[in-house]
Amino acid sequence: MRASTSYLLCALAAAWFASADEASHVYKDGEDVWVWANKIGPFNNPLETYGFFDVLPLCKPQSTTPRKPSLGEALAGDELIKLDVDLKFKVDVDRATICTKKLTASEAKALESAVTDQYWYQLYIDDLPTWAALGRDTKEGGPMVYTHQRFSLGFNGNQIVIANLTAAVKVPVPVGGGELTFTYSVEWHECAVEFSQRFRRYLDERFFENKIHWVAVLNSLLMLFVLACFVMIVLLRMRADCARYEKELDDEGVEFRDESGWKLIHREVFRVPPNHVLLCALVGTGYQLIVLCFGLIFIAIASVVYADRGGLATYAVVTYAITSAVAGYASGKQFVQYAAAGPAISKDWIKTMLYTACLLPFTVSAVLLFLNFVAHYYNSQQVIPVYTIFVMILIWFFVSLPLVVIGTLMGRHQKREEVPRVSQIPRQIPEKWRYSSPLTIVAGGILPFGSIYIELYFVYTSFWKYKFYYVYGYMLVVYTICILITMCLSVVFTYYLLNSEDYRWQWVSFSLGASTSLYVFLDAVYFFFFKTKMTGFFMTLFYFAYTSLFCLGLAILCGTVSFVAADAFAKRIYRNIKLE
Repeated sequence: MRASTSYLLCALAAAWFASADEASHVYKDGEDVWVWANKIGPFNNPLETYGFFDVLPLCKPQSTTPRKPSLGEALAGDELIKLDVDLKFKVDVDRATICTKKLTASEAKALESAVTDQYWYQLYIDDLPTWAALGRDTKEGGPMVYTHQRFSLGFNGNQIVIANLTAAVKVPVPVGGGELTFTYSVEWHECAVEFSQRFRRYLDERFFENKIHWVAVLNSLLMLFVLACFVMIVLLRMRADCARYEKELDDEGVEFRDESGWKLIHREVFRVPPNHVLLCALVGTGYQLIVLCFGLIFIAIASVVYADRGGLATYAVVTYAITSAVAGYASGKQFVQYAAAGPAISKDWIKTMLYTACLLPFTVSAVLLFLNFVAHYYNSQQVIPVYTIFVMILIWFFVSLPLVVIGTLMGRHQKREEVPRVSQIPRQIPEKWRYSSPLTIVAGGILPFGSIYIELYFVYTSFWKYKFYYVYGYMLVVYTICILITMCLSVVFTYYLLNSEDYRWQWVSFSLGASTSLYVFLDAVYFFFFKTKMTGFFMTLFYFAYTSLFCLGLAILCGTVSFVAADAFAKRIYRNIKLE
């Protein structure tokens, strides 16, 4: 009952936030078409955005109350305010005045600084985005501000399918104060673009639909094939070893004659690892992120998420809340295995459940809260509203947390897999070259990174350079290949680790997969300094904060994939030999 109530609350919250004023997109001749101002800021700093009327002396409408945002819009810092632009469907306007603005010396200086910093602004017309520059810094006349907005709108039947905005009429910024008159014009034209295809013009098909995608996929498949061959060789060798030693056991009545190798540590392999509660919570969260990413990619493929302002963020929040049951189930099931090997830790299941429910949400919330304070100090539009934070807390408390509890209870009551018993005294690990050294672990992460490197560039470019990412089919293929490569790498690495009589494979395998995020972070650092022109403390902080959160999620996801593969491999090889 409580679970169904939680789902209903989550759905109602998302629906309440997602309500819109221009839902029909159907107009009559002469009907009002509203123009919405969204944000303004330096072109080179995508996240350094401000309210349209908060920092510059522009024509303020009679009411500056923003339209109620969706959950995704609020998280993305979108805040729409209706402009006093008299725009009517199919009615041309030759030239009309928006307002005449008298600037003080300080306002003129702020406007001059904004033009020098290449400020741009974004408007929406019938949910179609348009962009224009605030002005231009010329060598001859100094900073010039555009005072005329030329709207070119296309219609098909009774629907708007094209919206273009051109800034024109350059006027010098009045140094020391002065007067500026802002005007606009509207031109309507009929076109054959279908309403369902009106967002296609925003997609950079030449950039995204590049053959480099297929080259990267083929290279990744070749890498996967080589690793799969290694896995096959390992499995065949293991099978031969099992058959040989079982034959020796039957013939001679002895357990093992070898004095080294993976067979001698069968009583140590499934020993409870240090920080087992944290490991269980990370594995559970990783399972959740794996399902979440697959779910979001399929949603993006099935729908036009780039046309829904803030839509993907809304889907991510709701899907994360719903998939919390996966995290609870996976962490609970993993904990049962450790509790069987060490009965003294059986009471730690509650701690494991709380870690699973709180670890990632609280970490992300702490970072976002700090960024919120910084954005508030800068008076930026990136501030997440209080009511949005409140709704997020409600979703976590009434949806995510109960589902983690339910999933944990279900996982705890699953039948435990039979594995060899653990000895009471830990075996000493031989002093030899160890595969568990940090350098070796970090080196392994380069292979999964190599499989996603190219697609990461497209993702970075779309997020930080004002492009709409839409090739989610490629992302699905690359994501799947990355998971398979990580699994194969983990199996091979775990084999050599166990063969060196080092039974600390749990954290080693998790760290092996998680090390992929280190290369992703270094790649993001390179992208920041050599592929963008971002400047300033605000943008630098937000860039690296969001990048760090992304790398944290990727580390948990890839670490879980690697751990699951190693766990399945260890159980398989020790189950197939007579160990007792």
